[in-house]
Amino acid sequence: MFRDNTALVPRDHFIAAMRQVASSVTVVTTDGVGGLHGATVSAFSSVSADPPTVLVCLFAESRIARAVSANGTFCVNVLSEDDAEIADRFAGRHDDLVADRFFGINYYGGAGVAPQIDGSTSFHCVSQQTIRSGSHLIVLGHVRDVLTSSASPLTYRNGCYHQVMPQPKLALAAAT
Repeated sequence: MFRDNTALVPRDHFIAAMRQVASSVTVVTTDGVGGLHGATVSAFSSVSADPPTVLVCLFAESRIARAVSANGTFCVNVLSEDDAEIADRFAGRHDDLVADRFFGINYYGGAGVAPQIDGSTSFHCVSQQTIRSGSHLIVLGHVRDVLTSSASPLTYRNGCYHQVMPQPKLALAAAT
């Protein structure tokens, strides 16, 4: 067994550095025996194309982590740049005003199907594996269906939402 005796970076330094990393804003949804739930998540990534696999990181003690584990399915909804209010809603910023995070949100999917938020690029997944790491649960999911959107994604960096803007020179180079 390999042992690394090097000290870990202090937590506050790690958090400060991670705040500088831009990420897409996603809402992970699930429905089934564990109930209908959704939460805003920034840790989402492609893992493999063979088979199509993605991962999300969920706070292990959260309702969404318990529901995804119980339901065995989830949908990753990559929000469009116009969906900051939806991101806030599913981050729990309006829980004192709206008890049901899905109330008034346009989404697709019947009972037992992880909801796809209208206008998002969505990855419908079956849970394949979970790994506990520190305070979080890493959920690997095999992608069973995708729905794409041409809308630009909402991103998050340094405590604020951002829009993705193409670099003019790069866009010109790509066009030639």
